[in-house]
Amino acid sequence: MDPKNILVIAVARFGDTLLITPVLHALKQRWPNAHIHVFAHKRSACILEHNPDIDCIRPFSKKRAVWSGWLPHKPYDLALVYGNDSELVNYARRQSHHTVAFADISQQQGNTTWVARPTSPMVAQKERALLINALGIYPSCWQLRYFINEEETAFAQQFLKDNALINKNIVGFQLQSFPTKAYRDWPAENFLQLSKQIITHDESTYFLLLGSKESEQLSIDLAKKIGEAHCLALAGQVSMRQNAAIMANLSLYVGVDTGPTHLAGALDIPMVALYHSYHPGCYLAPLQHSCCQVIQHPTSLENAHREDNMAEISVEEVWNAVRKIMNGMKVKK
Repeated sequence: MDPKNILVIAVARFGDTLLITPVLHALKQRWPNAHIHVFAHKRSACILEHNPDIDCIRPFSKKRAVWSGWLPHKPYDLALVYGNDSELVNYARRQSHHTVAFADISQQQGNTTWVARPTSPMVAQKERALLINALGIYPSCWQLRYFINEEETAFAQQFLKDNALINKNIVGFQLQSFPTKAYRDWPAENFLQLSKQIITHDESTYFLLLGSKESEQLSIDLAKKIGEAHCLALAGQVSMRQNAAIMANLSLYVGVDTGPTHLAGALDIPMVALYHSYHPGCYLAPLQHSCCQVIQHPTSLENAHREDNMAEISVEEVWNAVRKIMNGMKVKK
């Protein structure tokens, strides 16, 4: 197989979309002259912008897939489909000469290679690589890939200048996951106590409270408690890509299991990541990261329930992980 045009369909939240970037990179390394097109959720497509492994990004959905691609011409030589949606798989099969997708069992069926879904938990990046493993491609680079352009870098530098943050140690807190996975959130009071520990260790530390619009009020309330001399509530105030450009200047990131934590991994920011028992960090933490401390809920996966309280991760445990990083931390310039 020597495909000239490759389609990758990944209609998912932005953290899950970011998890396919090692696969995209491996495809580009295997077939450097191929054109790679990615169809993604309209809210997540921006996470892939400026990625040199991708030639075209298009917003897509299950609804659009039902009504599209019925002409007999097949523009793609190869298609990979992530997720369990039959509408997306059927679209890919109409558009491509060879489709690779997940199913209950592995089998070859006409122009479709079905890859069995794993029956036990796997490292997230390696699970997504199962589709290209079926093509004989085995990645060695597992780092998530995210790219910031010059305009975004300039925006972040101006933000730092406007807020007098040049040459300061900046710690980013990601307070929340998203509403349907709120059980993964660490209590805001714990973040407050952690901030006090950090300030006691280094009084010059400044905090940025990160997150989406849903976290805006929580961030505002916590920022008031930490104090404006040390903290700014950034949640909901900037776009995703602007937020990423600012994050690239963090000296340390502390966050719960959600998209921005994958992003912090992609940006190789020194980080402490907190994981719920139901979603263990051994499967979700960034691979090949230069400085990542993983804090896991004490309940084992075998005994895990969504009701397990993240408050069981103590402030002391997180502070000990933070302190290890802070003792060797350098200001990003």
